[in-house]
Amino acid sequence: MTDKEIKSKRREFLKNIGRLVGYGTLGGVFAGFARSLWPNILYEPPKRVRLIDPKNLAEGMNYFPEHRLFVFKKGNEVWAISAICQHLGCTVNFVPFGQKVKKKILGKIIEEEWEFHCPCHGSKYTQDGDIYAGPAPRGLPHYPLEIDPATGFLVVDMSREVKKDWRLKV
Repeated sequence: MTDKEIKSKRREFLKNIGRLVGYGTLGGVFAGFARSLWPNILYEPPKRVRLIDPKNLAEGMNYFPEHRLFVFKKGNEVWAISAICQHLGCTVNFVPFGQKVKKKILGKIIEEEWEFHCPCHGSKYTQDGDIYAGPAPRGLPHYPLEIDPATGFLVVDMSREVKKDWRLKV
């Protein structure tokens, strides 16, 4: 091999190394940019939250505004209903009647002590959270409750729903 051929091969080798380093650098910059499009932190409230000691829960309706949640207590039964309207996410209002009222809703006569009204677009829900008026596509979800064995507090799991007749005995 001549001197000229050796220099040519060396030059070609160094060009390939330079290209490899350049493409690697560009790939790293692009990967860093692409990674910056996804946050490191999830800015959602927790789906499982501790609420209150059930002994301190008032009879009837209890509202937890920080979680947009209604917790009801009747005797030794407790249940939770979301306060988030299923139309566009407004907070529904609790509307007590003061006494049991018979109403004809969707062709059935039901007895209610309260209901929920959405102040934004007029959706109305029965005391069980079933939709009967307005644009909301479905009723208010019910969430399971449990007692935290470490603290004795009520814990609600808003990541899953339960049937509307579900109750926790306390």
